[in-house]
This record gives sequence, structure tokens and C-alpha cells, in this order.
Amino acid sequence: MTKRNASADTLIATILKAIDEIKGVDTQLLDLREIENTVCDYFIICSGTSNTHVNSISGMIQKKVGKLAKEKPWHVEGEGNAEWILLDYINVVVHVFQKQTREFYDIESLWGDAKITSIASNN
Repeated sequence: MTKRNASADTLIATILKAIDEIKGVDTQLLDLREIENTVCDYFIICSGTSNTHVNSISGMIQKKVGKLAKEKPWHVEGEGNAEWILLDYINVVVHVFQKQTREFYDIESLWGDAKITSIASNN
């Protein structure tokens, strides 16, 4: 079992703040707790407008979560081509997509039983 310092609520709030700060697009919070056999409790999904933007969003999330919630991702995937970066914080998994990649994989539909909350941006 991995030691978790930050609560899921703190982690989610910090991640959402980081995404908003760097102008992530179309942010969704998926609550997976009511679904059997899920890999985590929450998905946070957002889009960037280019691979540079996707990388920037990922970097800002890691920086803010490290500083404010004192957590590092357990696993990071996709930073090379930055079409889809996955940040795994054990109970919260963040997906940062380029728009066309997000549309192709359509994670929101795959997890259609999840409680989905659209996050309004403050930009």
C-alpha cells in the first residue's frame, strides 16, 4: 500500500487550480467510486490546445501538487509526444489530452456510469 499524504479532496482541488491557472480546456471530474473494479476513485480529464500546452498543463499540475499537497505522481506517461499525458496519483488519475486525441479515446463515454462534473474555468 502506498502512503498517501494528501486527501483526495485536497489533491483534486490542487489539480483543478493548476489546470485553471494554465488555461486547460473542457475540464471534467469523473467520480468512479460507485463503479466496481475501477483503477482509482477519480479521473480528472482536460484538454490542451497543442503539445506544448499539454506539457505545460502537466508540468503545472506536478509543480502545484508537489508544492501544495506534497505529493509526486506515482507514474507519468506520455510526456514524449504530449498528445495524452497521464499523471497517476493512485486514487486520482489525471488525463491531459490534445483535443483530437481526447475525442478519439472518448474516456467520458467509456466511463459513462461515473458521476461526471464539468469544471467551470475561471479564465
